[in-house]
This record gives sequence, structure tokens and C-alpha cells, in this order.
Amino acid sequence: MRRIYGWLLGMTVGVTIAALYVPAPRVSAQSVMPLTPQAKVSHKPIDEMSGIARSRTYAGVYWVHNDSSDRPRIFPIRLDGSVVIPPFVSRRDSSDRAEDPSVVYEGVQIEGAANIDWEDIAIDGDTLYIADVGNNGNARRDLAVYVVKEPNPEATLQAHALKRIPVAYPDQKAFPGDVWHYDCEAVFVFRGKLYFLTKHRAPNELSTPENGTKLYRLDTQHTDRVNMLTLVDSHSDLGGWVTAAAMSPDERTLAVLCQAPQQAIWLFERPTRGDKFLTQGKARRIPIQNGKQCEAIEWVDNKRLVITNEQRELFIVAVD
Repeated sequence: MRRIYGWLLGMTVGVTIAALYVPAPRVSAQSVMPLTPQAKVSHKPIDEMSGIARSRTYAGVYWVHNDSSDRPRIFPIRLDGSVVIPPFVSRRDSSDRAEDPSVVYEGVQIEGAANIDWEDIAIDGDTLYIADVGNNGNARRDLAVYVVKEPNPEATLQAHALKRIPVAYPDQKAFPGDVWHYDCEAVFVFRGKLYFLTKHRAPNELSTPENGTKLYRLDTQHTDRVNMLTLVDSHSDLGGWVTAAAMSPDERTLAVLCQAPQQAIWLFERPTRGDKFLTQGKARRIPIQNGKQCEAIEWVDNKRLVITNEQRELFIVAVD
């Protein structure tokens, strides 16, 4: 998404680290947390990280993918920025000289899938959900989620999508229409269900944000017809576009990443009942800066988050 709001970056300033619990959806003025990269991914095929999900099966492995215009593929990385490459990945050129596997390795190809606009990835046990739900023009009618059994990152170069789940918003009646609230860059899993958080902006204005979001739930997984999402909740103003979300391992806290005009991490406590994360319970907002184009977020554990940006940097943020 670098083409859309790169000009909005670097607008925040800050002095100290602080965060205050406030009842959602109210926001209190807070200081800004500066981000410092812990690592950078140098593997060339990973050039626009747009989503990240922590493996529950392979210790220390995180699955990432590129944004639109890339092939349908995912990459296993570690928090030091290294890529997990199967040991058998090597080849020789005409001079019989072994080539560097880090140059040859092109990720795990997802057969039976297409990357129209992959924006996020989530995991439930050993099942990956790849969200092809980017909708910059507000006009797509082929939004979908690919379901993939998590491959062994040290032994696999290809994986086949088990199914493609077509999805649509129940409140979108025109394509593109006058209300541009049907772009999505954030998905997460809660109690076995997949959820979507939308990114809003002014009609026909790719770089003009509206800072609200809506929360939807996927209740069916038909492959032969469109699955109408269930509208669960909404928030009128998060202070920035929603670009990623992740549920903590203990399912007690939803982390939501916002980009321009004010970068921030929102932490929504699980409601006492139901799944109205945005308007029930407590919400903690942590403004951040120096993240550049932050596009993905995931929990390292229940107290730490990893954030990635499209410049290949990784940041670790303690939130407890």
C-alpha cells in the first residue's frame, strides 16, 4: 500500500512512553512511543510485507506475504529477519557453481490461489487463513479467503489451498458506491471464527482517511457461493486507518494497528460476553512513531507484539 499513503508518514512527534486505559470508544491525549527496528528482512523476494502470523507448530517461525502484484506465496521468517529455507534448496548454473539458496528461494507457492490483493494472514492451530480482501477501488466483487494447512517450512516449496471462501459485506449495496467502507487489511481468529476489520476513506480519495472501522465475523465457509459476513461492531474514530489486527494467544486482548494520520496500537480487552471488542470493555491506545508504513502485527506472546512494515523492518513492542 506504499502508493496510497506514503506522503502521510512521519507526521507524529513524541516525548515519552505512556498508555492509559480508557472506556472505548473515547480517546485520551497520550505521549508517543518511538519504534526502533529490531531486525530487517533482506531476502529480496520479500519486498512489501503486508501480513504476519506466528506458527503454533514450528517454534520461532512467522509466516509473511507480500501485498498485491506478487505471486500467491508465503514466506517463513524469524524475528532476527532471517528466512527459513529448506536445506535442499540449491541449484547450479551452467558453470556447475552452487548458487546462494537465499537468492534462489522464492517462498512457499500456494497452488489454487491468486494474489489479487492479499492484505493479511491469520492462523488457527495449523490452519492458515490468507485474506485476499484488499479493495482500494471499493468495487471488488471477488473478495475471498484462502484456507491452507500450514506447511513444514523446512521441507516444503508448495502447498495447495484447501478451499477458497468467497465473502461479501451485507451493508454494501453499490460497487463502488458513495460509501467507501469496504476495504480490509486486518483479519484475526477468535474462538475458531475469522474476523475482519475494515479501513475507511473518503469516496474516490485513496489518500484521504476516515478513521472509523467496522468489525465483521465469518459464520459460514461455503465454497460454491458468497458468504455474507456478519456485522458485529463498529468504532467511529481510531485516529488512523486500520492496517492489521491480531488476537493474543490467551484470547484476552485484540491488538489493532493503525497507520496514518496517527500511527497507533489499540489493545481491546475481550468483552465479558460476546465479541463486541470495539465498544465493550476497556481499550488501551498506544500512539507510535518512526514505523514508516506499518502493515502487519502479531503477538510474540501475551505481553509482546511484533510489527512489520513495507520497508522490511521488524519492531518488538512490550505492551504489559
